[in-house]
Amino acid sequence: MHVLIAPDKFKGSLSASQVARHLSTGLAGAAPGVTVAEVPVADGGDGTLNAALSAGFRRVAVTAEGPTGERVDTAYAERDGVAVVELADVSGLSRLPGGQPAPLTASSFGTGQVLRAALDHGCRRVILGVGGSACTDGGAGIVQALGGRLVTAGGVDLPGGGAALADLDQVDLAGLHPALRSVELVVACDVDNPLLGEHGAAAVYGPQKGASAGDVLRLDAALTRWAQVLRAATGLDQARSPGAGAAGGVGFAALAVLGATLRSGIELVLELVAFPEQLASASLVVTGEGSLDAQTLRGKAPAGVAAAARAAGVPTVAVAGRTLLLPDQLSAAGIAAVYALTDLEPDLTRCMSDAGRLLEQLAGQVAHDWLTAGSSLPTTIGH
Repeated sequence: MHVLIAPDKFKGSLSASQVARHLSTGLAGAAPGVTVAEVPVADGGDGTLNAALSAGFRRVAVTAEGPTGERVDTAYAERDGVAVVELADVSGLSRLPGGQPAPLTASSFGTGQVLRAALDHGCRRVILGVGGSACTDGGAGIVQALGGRLVTAGGVDLPGGGAALADLDQVDLAGLHPALRSVELVVACDVDNPLLGEHGAAAVYGPQKGASAGDVLRLDAALTRWAQVLRAATGLDQARSPGAGAAGGVGFAALAVLGATLRSGIELVLELVAFPEQLASASLVVTGEGSLDAQTLRGKAPAGVAAAARAAGVPTVAVAGRTLLLPDQLSAAGIAAVYALTDLEPDLTRCMSDAGRLLEQLAGQVAHDWLTAGSSLPTTIGH
């Protein structure tokens, strides 16, 4: 038998690659005759870069600005002219100094610098994963880093951050990187929020980035100004487009300025890591993430992995720190069984600190239930 291990990270505990390695170790100990392939995945947020690197892309180092202007060492992944850029690794919440939120001033400028590096390298296709953003600047920082000018009525270039957009008077896009005219830019996006209003970037995601109620109103007004000026400059009105509100409005700039298309994050990552091709020889797929909950069913990695495996007739089981989903929800998602760390250790703090050892134990249970003699592993499952 051949097992395909394709987990996402256990946030705050283990990376996807570490989860895959512990599961592989546990399966090898419990079922020595089984072959295993480790295929770490992500849904477009943090971990997307590592998933590409684990799949054989090469790491290209870049120095860029973090969300509050500090220098960070980051990278993009590249293979055969395809680049993978992860916003979270340069402009994400994890890059905030001391973890201190900066909802009004955090910028996506550094992500634009990484995109510029990939374009300068000659990449013909760029995949931008946008989950985990620390900023609500409508992607203005990216536009500035790629050569666009955002100026006040006095002709002064705007500083970074969403709040500054309230003072925007004109946008000059003549200096945009020339490669944008020919490159294929695809944004990994799993939300359908518009840019503005009660379902927009500031209202829905601003509080997660430290924005107070007053900050949300201020940011939404500033983003409204950004949308108005950009519509006048481009003739495009993308503020209401599904996904425009992704990553603090980065989706909006990607659509309105960069000519991007938006696609499901997990679907893009599965293509990058050649998951469909690897399914052909698999008897079982093991996926998972830290918490299986309602968000899992809305385009997160385990649901995407299970859907792809079900389409190929391969059963899927999941491992998780905890699960909040009911059996019928799991079944509808194509997950035949769940093995949770909390089944072994009810203390959540210990689950996180000792996740590796517990995952190896869970893998032993998976092997007993699905891979050893007498187990009831089905050859196909229903579509």
